[in-house]
Amino acid sequence: MTIRTTPFDPARYLDTPESQAELLTDAFETGDAGYIADALGIVARAKGMAHIAREAGVTREALYKTLSTKGDPKLTTLLGVLKALGVQLTIAPKHVA
Repeated sequence: MTIRTTPFDPARYLDTPESQAELLTDAFETGDAGYIADALGIVARAKGMAHIAREAGVTREALYKTLSTKGDPKLTTLLGVLKALGVQLTIAPKHVA
């Protein structure tokens, strides 16, 4: 008996602004650039990559590449994507114990 599996796509389950913001908050809190880029890509796919790419002023193909675990978006691309996603980046002092 063969077990059939399907790839898991977290973008399918991030259907509210709150769930999308939760993923992005977690990613930014880690400081891991690969995780941040991947999380941005997941949320962009959840909202529609073509739409986000247009709003951010880049091609869809470039956005897929940039928002991967190996991507390294330029600051202008990052700011454009955040605006297109309808989220804002908030800065707070880091509490050191």
